[in-house]
Amino acid sequence: RGSATRPADLVALRDGTEIQLTTLNEDLLGHKVLGQVHEIIYDSAIDGEEIQGWYLTPPDYDPARRYPLILEIHGGPHSAYGPHFSAELQRMAAAGYVVFFNNHRGSTSYGERFALLLQNKYSSEYDFSDHMSGIDALIAQGIADPDRLYITGGSAGGIAAAYAIGLTDRFKAAVVAKPVVNWVSKVLTADSGIGQIANQFPGLPWENIDDYWRRSPLSLIPNMTTPTLLMTGEADRRTPISETEQMYQALKIQGVEVVMVRIPGSPHGIAGRPSRLIGKVENILAWFSRYP
Repeated sequence: RGSATRPADLVALRDGTEIQLTTLNEDLLGHKVLGQVHEIIYDSAIDGEEIQGWYLTPPDYDPARRYPLILEIHGGPHSAYGPHFSAELQRMAAAGYVVFFNNHRGSTSYGERFALLLQNKYSSEYDFSDHMSGIDALIAQGIADPDRLYITGGSAGGIAAAYAIGLTDRFKAAVVAKPVVNWVSKVLTADSGIGQIANQFPGLPWENIDDYWRRSPLSLIPNMTTPTLLMTGEADRRTPISETEQMYQALKIQGVEVVMVRIPGSPHGIAGRPSRLIGKVENILAWFSRYP
């Protein structure tokens, strides 16, 4: 059993009574004040779809203040967040940010209809609206500072983050981790390409080039002005680093401030090693701190 402030420990149920068997992280966390997770339910502005999200407040949170906000987008997109412990998000909150994360349409845990709402249209203005509507709700509640918004995500979350900065200039900075930016090159180079052609697109790239390009963040490059850090493992076969290289080169050509962090030897799961997880979140925070 775990919580928003503790990783899971072993618990036994005996005669209706819970007996906690382990407290493996108390030596590390017992003396720390951690951020608290709060639920937020809101309607997406594009069509009124109900979205569940959460926001993590800094340990010294003062409700009389507005805070800079980081939008963290999950991967998948058939995946889901919850009010669970995350060392990465707690580190962001400890740096003074409110961290907003949600289960946008296409997420699991809400039934088949909700999970398929992004079928053949990820990323798009629909999931973008799900994110921005939540941010606007937090601004309306006096929690988030509208002038200090940041965005990050990895894998499918990286796709959504890249797409988002092509649709808005509201974010002061972005960190796009292991993205797909060109669906034509992605399905022809990645380990999951054939399956994605079969399940996510209405045919082959050369038969539906307009659809592939419309869903590619690279098609929105002319609109992008947000300072962007790109981060991908050099051994990533799911979202090959060639995708990251394309976006880096395109933003450079457009004159947008951009840096690329290449992680030697890392596959798609950047956080598979503790050192890489630490490096990932510290790069995110260092980049955002450049744009206060």
